[in-house]
Amino acid sequence: MTAEQNKQAKEPWWKQAVIYQIYPKSFQDTNGDGIGDLQGIIKRLDYLQGLGIDAIWLCPVYKSPGVDNGYDIADYEAIDPQYGSMADMDELIREAKKRGIRIVMDLVVNHTSDQHPWFIEAREHPDSPEHDYYVWADKANGLRSMFSGSAWEYDEQLGQYYLHLFAKQQPDLNWKNPALRRKVYDLMNFWIDKGIGGFRMDVIELIGKQPEKEITANGPKLHEYLQEMHRETFGDLDFLTVGETWGATLDNAPLYSDPDRKELSMVFQFEFTELDTQKGKEKWDTRQLDYGELKAVLAKWQRLDFKHSWNSLFWNNHDLPRIVSRFGDDGQYRERSAKMLAILLHGLRGTPYIYQGEEIGMTNCPVSSIDEVEDIEARRMYQERLAQGSRKEDLIKAINARGRDNARTPMQWDGSASAGFTTGQPWLAVNPNCREINVAQALEDPDSIYYFYKKLIALRHQERILTDGSFELLETADGVMAYRRENAADKWLIVCNLTGKEQQVSLPDKVKEVLLANVPVPEDLGRAVLPAYGAFIARLEK
Repeated sequence: MTAEQNKQAKEPWWKQAVIYQIYPKSFQDTNGDGIGDLQGIIKRLDYLQGLGIDAIWLCPVYKSPGVDNGYDIADYEAIDPQYGSMADMDELIREAKKRGIRIVMDLVVNHTSDQHPWFIEAREHPDSPEHDYYVWADKANGLRSMFSGSAWEYDEQLGQYYLHLFAKQQPDLNWKNPALRRKVYDLMNFWIDKGIGGFRMDVIELIGKQPEKEITANGPKLHEYLQEMHRETFGDLDFLTVGETWGATLDNAPLYSDPDRKELSMVFQFEFTELDTQKGKEKWDTRQLDYGELKAVLAKWQRLDFKHSWNSLFWNNHDLPRIVSRFGDDGQYRERSAKMLAILLHGLRGTPYIYQGEEIGMTNCPVSSIDEVEDIEARRMYQERLAQGSRKEDLIKAINARGRDNARTPMQWDGSASAGFTTGQPWLAVNPNCREINVAQALEDPDSIYYFYKKLIALRHQERILTDGSFELLETADGVMAYRRENAADKWLIVCNLTGKEQQVSLPDKVKEVLLANVPVPEDLGRAVLPAYGAFIARLEK
């Protein structure tokens, strides 16, 4: 084995991996109740193996009242009956492993459900150890919930307030309590012992909160807690841990992901998601995307010291609108713009994540009334702003642009009325465009978005340059993002027209071989015109 091969063999598996996120409620139903289930995921494992993914990030399937679609957990060591049983979960882990796919569980330990036995005990017996598992105060301060209103809820029985940074049914855990932390590590080890391959850590930057000082994210003890977690759970394993960190910056992201610090593998940072939001406003207050800003943010995160840090790459997740509707064109240029966005992201350094349906170019699903909206966040915003005098039509427009239901409509497997998702009534309306946009059709078309993603995943596995190559942003018009990747063996050029208009390109590079493109690649890049949403990856003369 050469020195280079030896180095690669020692690398964590997730550096060259591609992760696929599943929102189980909307992926595949097998019992006709209109809700996706674990057997549905098992049924579709061959499809995912065909795509080439290495791991599934599974959104919560734990026992839950479902106030926030499973992010309010009542029992961490039980499967919610709507998804199946623990036997189904064991089968999923086993069957995925047979296909070389790891399962990454969603870990929600900033808060629990108010139906969790800990919280029930905390309310009924204020002298119990469990009472101190949560955050209580005699007086409420100015902290606000992410889902509108105060983050404090008054408990009449106790005469105290408890903290909930999300819904009032999601009381926050008190990480200052070492007994609580021990309970969390025990439940993590329960899942590790079942053979999972990682954890995605929901709002993990909040566990070090100091609510009395109105500090929520990045509290002073946060990294101490993560280092303790590392020691007590996954530290000795080849294991993926990715933290959801909305407040991540270039300065603090390496604190989480430097292997020498023994915390997490990587974080999700969300800077690009705020570029089409009005400055200082909420996500519902949209503005036109500035392409120059998008390029600057993507390039900025490529400046991480990748020897001592790592980055995650994503466009979509269960909380974000569909990227082809947001930064692409979900009409005339849907397929081409979806492929451009795929090239733009997958050419970068880091671990790429694909959200279910992204690989076939699924789009946002507009609604015309609040009665069609399931998402608790959108419904609360609607009621709050309506009371403040906003017009209904403006609020529905905002929900159509940014609402989380856009990502949660059922997976479109075929062109039937319920898109092959269920034989019953789906829990959330299927996007009517499933007749044109579905997996069955994508698999029949060799030029589909699906096969484009499959090729990108294969490149990630085969070509070391995507994992270890340097990054150089090239000087172009704002509407074009062009960058080079280079390592000792190879040199690549990635060029993307971010717009729906032709763009002039003037680059000195000579293309040796086109590796992937969504339009014909001009022979002379010195004086080239790139069509709307045109994009390519090319190998250059070294």
